[in-house]
Amino acid sequence: MNMAQSEAVMERDLIRQLTQDVSQWTYRKDIRDEASLWANFRDKLNQNNQAALDGEPITDTEFHQIREYMLDVAKSPYKAALWLAGENGEAVIPLTREDASKGTIHLMAVSNREIAGGRSSYEVINQFVSDKQDVDDRERRFDVTLLINGLPMIHIELKNQEHPFMDAFRQIKKYSLEGKFRGLFGMVQMFVVSNGSNTRYIAADTGSNLNEKFLTAWVNQQNEPVENYLEFAREVLRIPAAHEMIGHYSVIDAERHKLILLRPYQVHAIEAVKRASARQESGFVWHTTGSGKTLTSYTVAKNLSLIPGIDKTIFLIDRKDLDQQTSLAFKAYAENDSIDVDDTDNVHELLQKLKNKDRLVIVTTIQKLQIIMKRYNGEAKKDSPTAKRFHGLCIAFVVDECHRTVTPETQRELQKFFCHSLWYGFTGTPIFDENKRQRKGDLARTTEALYGPCLHNYTIKEALQNKAVLGFQIDYKDSLSENTILTIGEQLGAGSYTALAGQDAVVRERSVLQTFYKNEGEDAYDNDEHRRGVVEYILNKTAGKFRLQAPQGEAYEAILTVPSIAIAQKYYTLFQQYIAEGKIAASVREKCVDFPKIAITYTVTENEEDSIANQQAMKASLNDYNAMFGTKFGLDSLAAYNTNLNDRLARKKGRYKQRKEQLDLVIVVDRLLTGFDAPPCAILFVDRPPMAPQNIIQAFSRTNRIYDKSKRYGMIVIFQRSAEYKEAVDGALLLYSHGGTNEVSAPAFAELEKEFRKALNELKSLAPTPENVDALTDRSAMQKFAKAFQKVDRLSGELQVYQEWEDHDLSEYGVHKEMLNDYSGKYRNIIEELRKSKEDEDEPIAIDIGYELENITSVTIDYRYILSLIQSYMPEEDVLIAAPIEDEAIDNHITKLRETNPALADVIGGFWEDMKQDPIKYKGLDARTVIETRIEEIVANQINDFTEEWCARKKDVLAILDTFRKGDKVSLVTDYDAYKQKHEGVSKLKYNRNAKEAVIELVEKIRPLREK
Repeated sequence: MNMAQSEAVMERDLIRQLTQDVSQWTYRKDIRDEASLWANFRDKLNQNNQAALDGEPITDTEFHQIREYMLDVAKSPYKAALWLAGENGEAVIPLTREDASKGTIHLMAVSNREIAGGRSSYEVINQFVSDKQDVDDRERRFDVTLLINGLPMIHIELKNQEHPFMDAFRQIKKYSLEGKFRGLFGMVQMFVVSNGSNTRYIAADTGSNLNEKFLTAWVNQQNEPVENYLEFAREVLRIPAAHEMIGHYSVIDAERHKLILLRPYQVHAIEAVKRASARQESGFVWHTTGSGKTLTSYTVAKNLSLIPGIDKTIFLIDRKDLDQQTSLAFKAYAENDSIDVDDTDNVHELLQKLKNKDRLVIVTTIQKLQIIMKRYNGEAKKDSPTAKRFHGLCIAFVVDECHRTVTPETQRELQKFFCHSLWYGFTGTPIFDENKRQRKGDLARTTEALYGPCLHNYTIKEALQNKAVLGFQIDYKDSLSENTILTIGEQLGAGSYTALAGQDAVVRERSVLQTFYKNEGEDAYDNDEHRRGVVEYILNKTAGKFRLQAPQGEAYEAILTVPSIAIAQKYYTLFQQYIAEGKIAASVREKCVDFPKIAITYTVTENEEDSIANQQAMKASLNDYNAMFGTKFGLDSLAAYNTNLNDRLARKKGRYKQRKEQLDLVIVVDRLLTGFDAPPCAILFVDRPPMAPQNIIQAFSRTNRIYDKSKRYGMIVIFQRSAEYKEAVDGALLLYSHGGTNEVSAPAFAELEKEFRKALNELKSLAPTPENVDALTDRSAMQKFAKAFQKVDRLSGELQVYQEWEDHDLSEYGVHKEMLNDYSGKYRNIIEELRKSKEDEDEPIAIDIGYELENITSVTIDYRYILSLIQSYMPEEDVLIAAPIEDEAIDNHITKLRETNPALADVIGGFWEDMKQDPIKYKGLDARTVIETRIEEIVANQINDFTEEWCARKKDVLAILDTFRKGDKVSLVTDYDAYKQKHEGVSKLKYNRNAKEAVIELVEKIRPLREK
């Protein structure tokens, strides 16, 4: 068997890879601590700013000023990213010179305009030792870090092949929570983790916000994975690629206060568009819905504005999308960029922007451009200098959701007016020959005919392989069974029962339903009996899909789509009646007492004839919404209501992470089914006839955004025309996944249930009862048990989203909930044992020792939820004044936590009371990091007090704290002679016994603080 490389060898090989060839990194073996890191940064500032410094190097007093400025800038990865974005891509440091006559100057620190040239320098360091903050702080060594102009920008943590790469990720998270990424290391923008064979990267964030779901694997231009760490370094960490990743392929989201690093397919698409623009060619980008098209198109627009041959870049949206997320997301991305989001109603402003020579990206509507074209196509102005200037401009049009925004007619008008235009369309659902538009003269009928060739594609199949989106789990809950269809068909004379039974299911369903419509004058599904069945199912049979058993604020949400406003209103009324009549099952209420919270949204003017009735119905539902959330929306503020609804569903803003601010279900006709991004939305209920292939994929894709570890699929439930829908869905998935739909759809319930039974049998063969686990002392048997239990945990989570699971009881499988919880406790003990013995054994551990249980765990009140509520009150970095806070709900949660973990409740309670009085003290900070730091301080103080009191060694106490289990014998080295000097009359025997009892008491005090 090949021995795994040691981490030291891996480091050496990685540094060799980074430093070879031209234009690569320079190895700086001498930079190993804070002092040498700061000294190097000072050297870089002196070298790069000789002119600004007038040849006089920075003095010690001046460098102290610079240091204070940089410590403030590096308080969080987001704040560092804001500074690095700088003015036009140049990050500068203001410096008041010691010689007062020289005034204040600005020093260039990093420039994203000087990549792989100019004043940019690239260095690699390793085994950096972070400064201890106090005597009890732990020394931490970082593996490999890449410096741009002396600033740590990319940090790489390595584990050897015996470990999963997740161990490296957990280590980074731990260091971050311990506050190790501070000082100049607070500038890090990108983390890379690898075990040699598997490599991932993620944008830097505070420890509690680092979400493993966003760890990204690199793929090359052919969408082939690049997993080996040296290959990854060759592709991604070479110069200029690494600097471009930080400088050009990162976006700052001002709304969520996060840095986003683009995924590889986004980078490849941007480069493909760049190459096409250099050839003066148009084209389209096919990136599956849910994979971040708006972000890609935004970055394409930003990069096109840097190309000399292009005069203007115009990002086109349709007027009806102005209140939608595309425009809002653009504003959030553009806040710290040189991109001008024009969302005013002022056509004059747009005219000025087109006339001037500024190289900005203009975001505007089709409608405004049409007004300008009409004006300059008219007799009076068609030969004016301005008209001629417009005709001569080289304009790059970037169109997100390119089929919804621009019709072939409109595009032809624009091409005629802006004679030198380039067009770049973005879509998750291109129109092919198979689903092309109806003929209209010689207008384009497919995406390729409209925009040109596909420049880059990334289908749902590839996105699933790379874990960029989730697959779909599709349930058909048709109120008309096959037998009912056959019976109705016979009664209505569509054919005999036997003849109909012999037909193809789709043909039969269509003909019977058409016959029903002709005879009855209405759709077979358009009745309250059918709708009541749907409401009953959603409210009482989908607790697993909604994940109502999750900690507060972490359940999922759903969309119900129906064919018309009238039916949407009927559904809304039915839901309200069900709730008012108390028809929600007790088992559902037990999981979530205020489920369901429901809203409705549609375009009021969608049907002129019914407009007044629709307005009255909307007014009533707005009143319900206002009562639920304390808002004040009316018919005159529908756009604001829709924006608020979008935000509430997206949960990207802190306040919407609180249960009291969340919705469970929104009823729609077509609103929110395209271009809407809400990661917590996991379910789409469909009660309408089948849509076109592109619309099916668009609608389904509202549910398959990556969110948390428990969200494994976008869940779709279809309530009518199941045979026709199955055919339509299979066709759409085949069309949009480059052939083959198996990877796209979730496995059948029977398949998963079989795996679950097998996993349970394996678990019980290793330990028939939880008590039997204690007898597993052999390391190999312990690993087998841990692996089996992890599988049971994972599969039980997967099964909970299936309707069939609702009808099953655990007793059918020979277990019950309490028994699984007992196994869970034993599993934790086993993992601790494996961790303990890990250091002493040569044989690698064959399981993921850091796996976190997702489903089989009994948490009374969730620590993370309380911290997320507190975080929503912590002022942002730029807030100057904050009023004192009151929130009774948080006080109640802390009181409840005190019942099960008083020590932890005291720490959180102290922090919360302090923050309520003086919120500004905590601005820009991360609640979890604050709490973790306080806990470490408390633990350190308690250990210090103990060792002083009992004259014991600190390392012994720490070892007992990490490994002690009830019933264990305690081995504690003590110094009786030293103790005797302070305490007279205590025998050595009594002293040793009391010290051992005291250390067990200390463990019991400290453990609850660490085990949360």
